Amino acid sequence: MKVEIDSFSGRKIYPSKGKLYVRGDSKVFRFSTSKSSSLFLQRKNPRKIAWTIVYRRSCRGDGQEAVAQDREASAPAAEREKARADAIAKAKADKKKKEDAKTKVKPAARTPATAPKVSKQQMKGGKGGR
Repeated sequence: MKVEIDSFSGRKIYPSKGKLYVRGDSKVFRFSTSKSSSLFLQRKNPRKIAWTIVYRRSCRGDGQEAVAQDREASAPAAEREKARADAIAKAKADKKKKEDAKTKVKPAARTPATAPKVSKQQMKGGKGGR
């Protein structure tokens, strides 16, 4: 699959899309939309039309600097996120360890004095305090 480039705007043209214009001197021009072909035939300068890729590259830069800055900014954020995830995992492990320790101690530590209190009525099977 060969992707062509629009002669006016610089955008990608995928197969079976767009228009082909052949000038009298046999030079071939490809256009993604009728808008770009119309502006080309009106002899407009793509460097002066804000939505074209050519304009963006000449006036605003091609965006590579912004991408590099985003990567630099996201590196510390990724480190913070990793540190946060590690802290959460450690906290969960500590909590689980404490719960396991409690469950091991509970049955051995339970004595008749700390056992749940049952009234004489409940022992007999009566209604108790209902």
